[in-house]
Amino acid sequence: MLRIVLGSQLRRLREAQGISRQVAGHAIRASDAKISRLESGRVGYKQRDVADLLTLYRVVDAQERDAFLTLADQASTPGWLHKYSDVLPSWFEMYVGLEQAAAVIRNYDVQFVPGLFQTEAYARAVIMLGYLGAPTADIDLRVHLRMARQDLLTRPDTPYVWVVVDEAALRRPVGGEEVMRAQLERLIELAELPKVTLQVVPFQAGGHSAVGGAFSILRFAEPEIPDIAYTEQLTSALYIDKKADVGKYVMTMDRLSVEASTPADTKRLLIQARKDT
Repeated sequence: MLRIVLGSQLRRLREAQGISRQVAGHAIRASDAKISRLESGRVGYKQRDVADLLTLYRVVDAQERDAFLTLADQASTPGWLHKYSDVLPSWFEMYVGLEQAAAVIRNYDVQFVPGLFQTEAYARAVIMLGYLGAPTADIDLRVHLRMARQDLLTRPDTPYVWVVVDEAALRRPVGGEEVMRAQLERLIELAELPKVTLQVVPFQAGGHSAVGGAFSILRFAEPEIPDIAYTEQLTSALYIDKKADVGKYVMTMDRLSVEASTPADTKRLLIQARKDT
């Protein structure tokens, strides 16, 4: 998050001076592609690079420069995710950081219960499906990370979490019936939290808006950070921050929320699914 904040501020400074990415890249002995990565928060900053860019952008006030350099230092300091670096892909590390910083998290999933709502046993079953043959220690670390992400559901500044899940995810007995029954009970409990909205798209709804599969939308309290839509593939992910493109995801999520069962009907569906398991 800090990298994104810093990058967006430096991008505004660059654009205000009418300086191209190519010129900015030359100033720090790099390419325009690196400037693009820096401004989007995908890589960390070196103090020297920030200082050189500030000079190029005509930021001469000592206090203002110190503020930027301090932010660059903080953004480069390893956070709590550092201990998971051995099993955390770089393309997913950014999502976890953004997720922890978001004010609103909207998620649609079709195959599995979303990670923020998974029980430990269910998470282990899902992770083992994706990492067949991985050492037990790696599986344990991935499960621990998934559980650690869920701390945001109970912290004082918890974000608003709005999840829409396909009924298929509730009817697929991942990990066996006992694991699935406990997972359904967990969903019933989470649906009662004041800042959680849970909806299910039932089979009887037929086809629906999310023809492209699972995705998430993150919104932030900080005005300089744009809404971000996130979609995940097998070995990579796509982060979308262009307003027009994100708007299409927001529209799809809004339609899904209308097509899905109401929260009250969803609770009844969850209770029935638990009885059927």
